[in-house]
Amino acid sequence: MPTEREPEPSDAVPPRTGGPDRSRPDWLTRDIALLLGGRGLRSLSQGFLSVIVPIYLARSGYSATRVGIVFTAGAIGSILLTASVGLFADRIGRKPLLIALGVLSGAAALTFALTARFAILLIAAAIGTIGRGGGAGSSGAYGPFYPAEQPLITEQVQDRHRTHVFGLVAVVGVLTGALGSLTAAVPTLLQRWFGVSIVAGDRALFLCAAVLGLATAAIIVPVHETPISPRTPGQRLHPATRHVLWRFLITNATNGLAVGMLGPVLVYWFHVRFGASAAQLGTLYFLANVLAAPSNLAAGRVARRFGTVRAVVGLRFIAVALMAAMALMPTFILAGGLFLVRTMVNTMANPMRQSFLMGIVAPADRSTAAGFSNLPLQILSSAGPTIAGQLMETVWVSLPLEIAAALQAVNATLYHVFFHRMRLPEERVLVETESESDDD
Repeated sequence: MPTEREPEPSDAVPPRTGGPDRSRPDWLTRDIALLLGGRGLRSLSQGFLSVIVPIYLARSGYSATRVGIVFTAGAIGSILLTASVGLFADRIGRKPLLIALGVLSGAAALTFALTARFAILLIAAAIGTIGRGGGAGSSGAYGPFYPAEQPLITEQVQDRHRTHVFGLVAVVGVLTGALGSLTAAVPTLLQRWFGVSIVAGDRALFLCAAVLGLATAAIIVPVHETPISPRTPGQRLHPATRHVLWRFLITNATNGLAVGMLGPVLVYWFHVRFGASAAQLGTLYFLANVLAAPSNLAAGRVARRFGTVRAVVGLRFIAVALMAAMALMPTFILAGGLFLVRTMVNTMANPMRQSFLMGIVAPADRSTAAGFSNLPLQILSSAGPTIAGQLMETVWVSLPLEIAAALQAVNATLYHVFFHRMRLPEERVLVETESESDDD
């Protein structure tokens, strides 16, 4: 890390107007509240879109192959948009790109509501990453929004509050995402109660998603952003950022294939291995999202107690052990119980990892680092389901879970090797303070 650190906007958060408000913590500014609202609106939309998009396409008469092509278009669009946001947000600002992404997602949802033409839906899926929700407990944290959202959040808070605020953002995401997944039942209820056709009910939800997309853009407009100093032509990343970024590229590459094998495949594994019904799995994933909330809230306290890198590595190894054991369970109840515990452990580490990246790189490089560090994960995770499906069919139904556990053990080991000597600014201050106390 450089000896001269760039001024941290988060170290001098603009004071609130209107006098102090003792009823809420000092980090909960108006801008943080608006960013929390934006995450909530987006995760609510993702929660039901990830459920209804494949069903809507099937009801519209498209084959499984064409449904897969739509999701592939969404994956490719997400990768390209993530890279673009990471590249440009550090140059033109994070807030304008968050607003633009909200408008794009709203336009894409409106397109799904108005037409069922396959070619047009492909374009809409690509530009709006329609239906690309995360796994259990993911809180809608992934995709093209986060390279702009994470640095903007970091700018609004002091270093010592950053991990806690990231955890709170994740809580809002998982809870609204869980609510969104329940909202996916609206078309069926409209048909049952009012005789509305099921496809019309699907399109009503797409219209709702369009409104939520525009609301996501509108809620960001009042957020304050410190002007970014324009980069000169040919200006490169800070040397310290490059030093950190290539390490994140490697660790996230090892995790990418594992995420692909676990995310969309776990539902299928539960069904094939135990005959679990859609209702059982819906309940399981709803519980996983709800239980992820207290884990995310505890992330800041755990990171302060053990240190961010040590906590991330320890939690990942615990999650690895739980995943390896889950693959061997004889009943759905036992496997589901381990799945819930693993989700709680695994999601606790997510705010820590995000906060660590934002705190360890130069402020001017945060969007670039956030965007490009996770590209290997997105690219390799897109290949995971195909590989997992072949292994389940030809070798052993639980082999993908064991391979994913092994890959994540490698990820945890590399994370320790690469980052155990690095400390966040607030952790360096804490160590220095404790050292001075010992001297006294």
